[in-house]
Amino acid sequence: PEPEMPATVDRRSLACQRGPSLSAEPVLVRRMTDASSRPAPKISFVSLGCPKALVDSERIITALRSEGYELARKHDGADAVIVNTCGFLDSAKAESLQAIGAALKENGRVIVTGCMGAEPEQIRAAFPEKDFSNLLAITGPQAYESVIGAVHQAVPPAHDPFLDLVPPQGVKLTPRHYAYLKISEGCNNRCTFCIIPKLRGDLVSRP
Repeated sequence: PEPEMPATVDRRSLACQRGPSLSAEPVLVRRMTDASSRPAPKISFVSLGCPKALVDSERIITALRSEGYELARKHDGADAVIVNTCGFLDSAKAESLQAIGAALKENGRVIVTGCMGAEPEQIRAAFPEKDFSNLLAITGPQAYESVIGAVHQAVPPAHDPFLDLVPPQGVKLTPRHYAYLKISEGCNNRCTFCIIPKLRGDLVSRP
């Protein structure tokens, strides 16, 4: 089955082919045993906003899964929480702040990214200093490397290439019959009713 928000199904498999040397098989078995004895770090993920934000979430999740991270179904069972926010409308900002607050209450180790992360002063104003200090990182949209770096700093990966396999197309959060392909970011127009250029910058094509 395809992954469900905010959790995904952990698919694990190991292909072991007997080689010409009898000593090769015990090595594989020993490595598999050692890897399975170490629990994989778990990340809880909340993705809010538009399809572009969803694609950002997919890229982050794909990178984390390729490094051996698992996705937790609940905040309180995770090693950290990532909240991909939306800041387009007041209602979207309120939903994002609510999601951040829930993550802080249930887990306490939170990484904020997305459009609202481009305006961290609004997040700071919404939470007491003691709660705001528990935010591990705040990044704007498309900051994949910064998010992954923050996860690495909070929860170092325990990667094992024999167990942690990711589909070639990456992890998708959409139903299996369609997926989004992001070809650009931002906008060069300056419409008075729209804050997309402020949140996501000028138009940039994705190679």
